[in-house]
Amino acid sequence: MYRIFSDGGSRGNPGPSAYAIVVTRDGKIIHQHSKFLGVNTNNYAEYRGLIAGLTKAIELKAENVEFIMDSKLVIKQMTGEYKVKSENIKNLYLDAKALSSMIPNITFRDVRRSEMLIPVADALLNIELDMNQ
Repeated sequence: MYRIFSDGGSRGNPGPSAYAIVVTRDGKIIHQHSKFLGVNTNNYAEYRGLIAGLTKAIELKAENVEFIMDSKLVIKQMTGEYKVKSENIKNLYLDAKALSSMIPNITFRDVRRSEMLIPVADALLNIELDMNQ
């Protein structure tokens, strides 16, 4: 099973933003990636991290994926519990839904920032922000 940990953030809202993903397979890290996004909102960065993780899962031809984030909003939107109200996020949400439909077995789970590998993803995104300011 693949687990993808993602974190996105901005310094200010909007402000300089980035995302990071950590991909594991059977508990071992197999991929890490971060990207600076320029000036955007926190939710934008969270969705871009989600899309990067979904894209990587598709590249890996992953069939069983657990996607783990500390963004309750994004997770609840992806699972249909919350509607997407923001026009700025709607296209990102639609892209994420289309990508997630390409993965046969996918689940989404929100966790506190301190759990599992979210701190690794958080550290990667902060390094990315530090390098681009």
